[in-house]
Amino acid sequence: MTLPEEGMLQSPWRPRAQPGDTLTLPSPKWLSLLLLLLLPGPLPVAGMEDAAFPHLGESSQPPPRACPLRCSCPRVDTVDCDGLDLRVFPDNITRAAQHLSLQNNQLQELPYNELSRLSGLRTLNLHNNLISSEGLPDEAFESLTQLQHIYVAHNKNNLISKVPRGALSRQTQLRELYLQHNQLTDSGLDATTFSKLHSLEYLDLSHNQLTTVPAGLPRTLAILHLGRNRIRQVEAARLQGARGLRYLLLQHNQLGSSGLPAGALRPLRGLHTLHLYGNGLDRVPLALPRRLRALVLPHNHVATLGARDLAATPGLMELNLAYNRLTSARVHHRAFRRLRTLRSLDLAGNQLTRLPMGLPTGLHTLRLQRNQLRMLEPEPLTGLDQLQELSLAHNRLRVGDIGPGTWHELQALQMLDLSHNELSFVPPDLPEALEELHLEGNRIGHVGPEAFLSTPRLRALFLRANRLHVTSIAAEAFLGLPNLRVVDTAGNPEQVLIQLPPTTPRGPRAGGP
Repeated sequence: MTLPEEGMLQSPWRPRAQPGDTLTLPSPKWLSLLLLLLLPGPLPVAGMEDAAFPHLGESSQPPPRACPLRCSCPRVDTVDCDGLDLRVFPDNITRAAQHLSLQNNQLQELPYNELSRLSGLRTLNLHNNLISSEGLPDEAFESLTQLQHIYVAHNKNNLISKVPRGALSRQTQLRELYLQHNQLTDSGLDATTFSKLHSLEYLDLSHNQLTTVPAGLPRTLAILHLGRNRIRQVEAARLQGARGLRYLLLQHNQLGSSGLPAGALRPLRGLHTLHLYGNGLDRVPLALPRRLRALVLPHNHVATLGARDLAATPGLMELNLAYNRLTSARVHHRAFRRLRTLRSLDLAGNQLTRLPMGLPTGLHTLRLQRNQLRMLEPEPLTGLDQLQELSLAHNRLRVGDIGPGTWHELQALQMLDLSHNELSFVPPDLPEALEELHLEGNRIGHVGPEAFLSTPRLRALFLRANRLHVTSIAAEAFLGLPNLRVVDTAGNPEQVLIQLPPTTPRGPRAGGP
């Protein structure tokens, strides 16, 4: 008798044979005696067999899970066909599938007959294929009423220019829709494209060809990404339906000086974050939503900050005006007066020659690198006893330009960046709480024994690319700095000898000898 096929029940008393082996069964007489000895009770009679027990010729394992060729199916509800260079939509996808990934393939169209079978799908990932508008039929998603996440982004050659009318009319449970990096135009979307998506929370239309904000946005929408389009005008009427919007991303469009008129965002009363960088704006937009918490405006043309430009947003916690055209003469001393909750202010990359006055006393982070600062005085920093990070890198500061008592009120300052200035030695009387000090790229040629007496908590010191030589740092300079772990002196004319203070020895472990 030849070996039974793989999967058939094997006799418990014999070793498993190898493919091609033949085995001889005992004689019927001995077999009967052996069965009598092994059975725990009386011999079964007809009709008493346990139907649940696998019999000879039956498999004790569940049938193999249906899975398309070359794909993986780690769970009964998941089919992963990622990166297989598929040109045809795979068949044999189980009807039980809830999550289907077809990203990074060569698909050009979505066959309605195949998709209509998968009515239980919740996630459909078609990211990075060759799907065109012609390959996206009107009824493509008609049967997929349970969808919660659709990814149709990054199509190679940017082939999708429109969403067929009614294509998303039945996806009432859809929560996330990704359509970025295509060629969607205003005419490719209409007022009904998104209007039936009553559960939609996230919509990404970035990197397309839109010139206006789409109409018919649902009330449930929380995040709208419209960055890197060609939007020239934002109309309040287009945002009326999206009253629940929390994050609006409009970076790198073409709004210019008139594309965001006063009150255009007024319907968005709960707006938390507004990104507008790279739009050619020449001033801070007026009449912004009062509850706004983060206003991000870098890389624009803002040259003036008036006394009331930020008055409409007293709850701001983050304000980013980096890389604009602000000058000290055109920043009003009361510009920040009402921003009592502001925690982060970024004014890097402007044309400021001195610190702004009237800074909010609750600031934690202040960035002023890459300006034209030539002097530091105590008055602008008065009251900033919560400030933790201060960046003054890439300015024109000299030690003599730093007034006495400048650091006096910065009691919480932990990170100070004075790199790439014109300092010839370590500034005196630095804040006591300081843990990280950046002095790289200056003109420092000597570090005296008292340089860090005021900073006992210092952990990291950066002195690279200065004018230090072998013995430029006094041997006593680091005494009293028990937490110092990093001293970077690379890029100086000579290798600098560094002797870190000894670490405090640890006590014996509990239970140790």
